[in-house]
Amino acid sequence: MARILVTGAAGFIGMHTSAALLARGDQVVGIDNLNDYYSPQLKLDRLAQLSGKNGFSFQKLALEDRHGMEQLFRQHQFDSVIHLAAQAGVRYSLSNPHAYADSNLTGFVNILEACRHHRIAHLTYASSSSVYGANRKSPFSVEDRVDHPVSLYAATKKANELMAHTYSHLFGLPTTGLRFFTVYGPWGRPDMAMWLFTEAILAGRSIDVFNHGRMQRDFTYIDDIVEGVVRTNDLIPQAADPSTVENSGTAAPWRVYNIGNNQPVQLLRLIETLEQAIGRTAEKRFLPMQPGDVESTCADIHALQAATGFRPDTPIQTGVRRFVDWYRDYHGIPR
Repeated sequence: MARILVTGAAGFIGMHTSAALLARGDQVVGIDNLNDYYSPQLKLDRLAQLSGKNGFSFQKLALEDRHGMEQLFRQHQFDSVIHLAAQAGVRYSLSNPHAYADSNLTGFVNILEACRHHRIAHLTYASSSSVYGANRKSPFSVEDRVDHPVSLYAATKKANELMAHTYSHLFGLPTTGLRFFTVYGPWGRPDMAMWLFTEAILAGRSIDVFNHGRMQRDFTYIDDIVEGVVRTNDLIPQAADPSTVENSGTAAPWRVYNIGNNQPVQLLRLIETLEQAIGRTAEKRFLPMQPGDVESTCADIHALQAATGFRPDTPIQTGVRRFVDWYRDYHGIPR
């Protein structure tokens, strides 16, 4: 049994990760600032799924609250930290840049400092497929350069990986960054396509289809994401002998993995799958590409599979059906 801090515990991935850890007998301390980027009620409803479970406790706390974070780490002796809290969203970063600086940069420094001074055995943190930015090569490999982000959100996630490496190198803090690819499933986020499309189709409204439907995304089901998070958190990186490391590598106890389904789905195919699950046809409004978006994503997961033996494999039809069923139940919409 381990005592694990999960930041962003009221978030989509944070709630599911906390539940998985509790189910195997770990103790989980969850924190979240419960902000209003999207419905705080949804976040409270997620927390309600965890409240009362043996081994779970929650504290409302913002990452940028340096004093509060110091108190939290003094109060608990964490074995590891799974850092999933962040200001999310590519498009929101175009109009609210300071939210990303506060949470994703200042907040991440506070996490790193707390882990360093309290000798945390392993920090696992959420990065994003958005770090690949304008890369043309596909599938995206963790060995690819990621020097051309196309949104501030992506830039902060790339910065997190660099900051983590610095602490791994200077202080021997084992860190693992996870580049998530378009996560979806029950209890998902209302600002993402799966929710937006489902909501609009059920309400008889048109849906906005960007890049005229030619977008492709490596949609990854939440259970696969959580399995990857838990397995990599259990796998603590080890420092290497510098003399054995190639020029492009690092001797620090620092790793980065992609977690994706490795099966890109065109946006129009996703809409067809949703239409089948819902039993209605969507009215589509075709629009050009939005600033900050990329046309296609696809995860090379060889590194993840080699390290953990795990490969995400939930088919899009299965995942979409589960999401639509949950969405109907959550909103009281008859099937």
